[in-house]
Amino acid sequence: MAIDFEIPAEAKALRERVRKWVQDECVPAEKRLLDGADYKTVLGELRKKARAQGLWCPFIPKEHGGMGLGPLANALVQMELGESYLGALSMNTQGPDDATMLTLLEHGTPHQKEKFLKPLLNGEKRICYSMTEKAAGADATGMQTRAEKRGNDRYVLNGEKWFSSAASVADIALVMAKTDPDAPRHQQYSTFLVELPNPGYKIKRNIPTMALEGPLSHILGGGHAEIEITDLEVPAENLLGGEGRGFAMGQHRLAYGRLRHGMHNVAMAQRALDMATKHVTTRSTFGKKLDERQAVQFMLADCASELYIARLMLMHIAYKAENKLDLRQENGIAKVFLANMVHKVVDTAIQLHGALGYSRDLPLAAWYTHIRSQRLVDGPDEVHRWTTGRNVIKAYKATGTTAGACGGDLL
Repeated sequence: MAIDFEIPAEAKALRERVRKWVQDECVPAEKRLLDGADYKTVLGELRKKARAQGLWCPFIPKEHGGMGLGPLANALVQMELGESYLGALSMNTQGPDDATMLTLLEHGTPHQKEKFLKPLLNGEKRICYSMTEKAAGADATGMQTRAEKRGNDRYVLNGEKWFSSAASVADIALVMAKTDPDAPRHQQYSTFLVELPNPGYKIKRNIPTMALEGPLSHILGGGHAEIEITDLEVPAENLLGGEGRGFAMGQHRLAYGRLRHGMHNVAMAQRALDMATKHVTTRSTFGKKLDERQAVQFMLADCASELYIARLMLMHIAYKAENKLDLRQENGIAKVFLANMVHKVVDTAIQLHGALGYSRDLPLAAWYTHIRSQRLVDGPDEVHRWTTGRNVIKAYKATGTTAGACGGDLL
């Protein structure tokens, strides 16, 4: 008897289709954009082709226009899409929209699904998620934005938000605010759907970051905005999931986002390693091919090990998700590992390319500055490690061994 790691034939075939899609369509489209082609035109053409091939919203049920993929097949798809920054966008599976689509599917009213979810699924609109605040940071329960109910038909929101990714390209905002300061800590918050533009939801600026930025990067991801919320009126029918449900829905939403980041990190790391290996097999120094040098082989071996561990983590989590098992501990561990893994692999690829890797002639330098955010977004490393460590202690106290909290009970 053995554990079966065989991927179903249909999932394998789909992975190959998406791999070919990324290489044949998305990567060449990247070059078109860099050569000055219009972004909306390029993306529109890509999306039209993708939909015609049935490559659209992988994780969304078929009855809502998606591909209806389960966690395993979706993981395989996402681990291909991340090889191009147009991959996820081409199939309408980009963040932060994707996780919010799932939230609306699960918690939206029929009216909300028709008005807000439908245009998101069709790729006609984009949505941002305004939760984080300067004063609270990683502690979402410290947010101060307030929502006061006025009569039975509306809420009025006041406060500020920080690092609302893609806000400047969004047509809708999902805003979390405190509705009941006297309720238990995790039941004080609610979530509201806000149509944009709205005078009560003011984008003060896109926050400059260490990532290499340009007009294209802001169009693709919309930057990370600082938001001022002043007397923002929201119809009561735009309350999502009921009062006091905001925090719980937010954690569910972020859980998927962490996995999606990790899946795309695997794809980016794979592309970086492929680039590095191609380079060392074609370059000679001091009369010897680079790929014949043991130090170079060791560097490639370390990257291969990191990618192998990363894939196993994601496949195990996908298995647990398929079987509706508790995956919170594994998700937290993987989130930290995958964020650090992609940094190590891209850094190694830069080193192996030498000055060329450090230059802007290759995408590696831009990737390097961008992926530093992975150790911060959707919860910084330290918060996840803190939670993981607490669970190790809980496991030992409950069972006399820590094995259950560190992969000792894989299935």
